[in-house]
Amino acid sequence: MTAMRLMVASMKGSVTGPAAREPFDKLMEKIPAAHDVSYEKAEVGGVPGWWCRPDNAPTDAAILYFHGGAYVVGSALAYRHFVGQVAARAKVAAFVPEYGLAPEHPFPAAVDHAQAAYKGLVEQRFERIALAGDSAGGGLALVLLSLEVAKAREGSGLRPVGAVVMSPWTDLALSGASMETRAEADPLSTKAALATTADLYLGGHDPRDPQVSPLYGDLAWLPPVRVHVGEDEILLDDSVRYGERLESFGGTIQVHTWQGMTHVFPSSVNLLHAAKEALDDIGDFLGQHLLDEANHTTTDNNPQTYQLEKSAP
Repeated sequence: MTAMRLMVASMKGSVTGPAAREPFDKLMEKIPAAHDVSYEKAEVGGVPGWWCRPDNAPTDAAILYFHGGAYVVGSALAYRHFVGQVAARAKVAAFVPEYGLAPEHPFPAAVDHAQAAYKGLVEQRFERIALAGDSAGGGLALVLLSLEVAKAREGSGLRPVGAVVMSPWTDLALSGASMETRAEADPLSTKAALATTADLYLGGHDPRDPQVSPLYGDLAWLPPVRVHVGEDEILLDDSVRYGERLESFGGTIQVHTWQGMTHVFPSSVNLLHAAKEALDDIGDFLGQHLLDEANHTTTDNNPQTYQLEKSAP
């Protein structure tokens, strides 16, 4: 972990706009590919992206994964090997959509593309769909989760079976206490950089709009959610407060806070034992809800238990 902190120290707060896209993608492309996973450029619901397909994956289940990058950087191409690590562990194919990035495509472009990709999977007859993502993509996954559950409750859509997110950005108002209390400990992110990218994405829109910040949304009737977050990141409270709020709606969630870990630490799968352990847990969670036919018919009518777990790396 010490070595990784030294490697990224010069990048702290550097993601503030499109100029960071190339170095960010180069960093993500260093993640090793998983064994027995094939990659295919495709289009789902009119949204381009990449399929990550493990051998012998079922044809009726899928993961819809949204990449991170503060809504201004990141790409499906650069993320395909990381998502392949998730797909391999879940034994389920994952699609990574190339949603529009700000400032060229400000809000609500990312949300529109997320909904279009989900609708496309439904139209392709996937019967069980789980949502996943990291950082801004994790926040986008949780926005989509609430939107699709609301449609399903009205009888006009397919309810996702669950969601798993890593270090999700759930509050673009940047009101969490960890923005200050973890400012020194976080080797990657700064509040100032997040404020800059939030402004590019929002274009003056209210940061507390639930379609921007899922922390403020309707969290009723959501399927199970799993979160992995580092203790040493300024977005820590974005995970903890989302978990507490989902609990207040009677939802089921586990927020795993990893001691000494930083933003989206599972992406360091070639460096950290903790990354492998977190990815294994993510794969187990997704496999449980996507490969078990019984989960497809679960209504989750009864209030469940919220669990905040601290896991040692």
